[in-house]
Amino acid sequence: MSFEIAFGTLEIGLIYALVSLGVLISFRMLDFPDLTADGSFPLGGAVCGLCLYMGVNPWLATLYGALAGACAGMITAWLYVRLNILQLLASIIVMIGLYSINLRILGLAPFLKHETPRMAGSPNLPLLDADTIFKPFINSDYSNQYFVQPLMVLGFVIVCWLLLNAFLNTQQGLALRATGANARMARSQGIATGRTIIIGMAISNALIALGGAIFVQTQGNADISIGVGTIVIGLAAVIIGESLFPAKRMWLITLSVIFGSLIYRFFIAVALGNETLQNIGIGTEDLNMITAILVTLALILPKQIKKWLKRRKGATT
Repeated sequence: MSFEIAFGTLEIGLIYALVSLGVLISFRMLDFPDLTADGSFPLGGAVCGLCLYMGVNPWLATLYGALAGACAGMITAWLYVRLNILQLLASIIVMIGLYSINLRILGLAPFLKHETPRMAGSPNLPLLDADTIFKPFINSDYSNQYFVQPLMVLGFVIVCWLLLNAFLNTQQGLALRATGANARMARSQGIATGRTIIIGMAISNALIALGGAIFVQTQGNADISIGVGTIVIGLAAVIIGESLFPAKRMWLITLSVIFGSLIYRFFIAVALGNETLQNIGIGTEDLNMITAILVTLALILPKQIKKWLKRRKGATT
């Protein structure tokens, strides 16, 4: 694996580390099966892309993308908390609605700049000439692009990780964890569980949308299809991280999820670049199948190894 490919894999792994941190909040801490991720990831990218196309400051555009994701998460939680719609169904409703909204957002920029006579949806938005958060730090010949972008994304991940850990140790953060562990007990202790779920889902989807906003700036275009499989990738990173690096302290749990995302991406890169697998016909189109196999192995292997060690210990005593 060349340095360019390794840094590219690191960059994608770090972007999806933000997604996995968001999935950790909804899936593990709040026990909320949230499919909104498949819509909020491209929503962050679409809002950020629209702002960049209109000439908005890239840092503000990235922030707006994350805030849009927070709104999506709050709507999902509101459907569940206030209207008593099942968690999974509420997230599916918002995810489906976001698909149309994202198409509209992507098609809005050319209309606002009078490049098209009527406002219509679009599946993508080119950003090749737009300013990004990376552009001021990249040489004119793009010679340092392959390591500047991963380093800046790493900065985002470290900041988000520190802020998230600080939040989870506040009174509101402890209330969020208590709500996910046992909502009835949390209510009996005076915690407003409904408000806590809304806050948690907003943070979760803000992190996921932030990943989408950064992703479109690394790719040079915003596309409606970038959200397909986002929740699966996030879950894979969470499961791999928890399986390989079991921990009890919160800062270690969040750190293990980040490493899980990196390991997942490097495994995918190695699998897709393996000549033996290529010779038997496995290519990039089999990415989802490889993901499914990897997640299954991460779920099964630790338990099987633990059982094997227990049997071996029993046989020797």
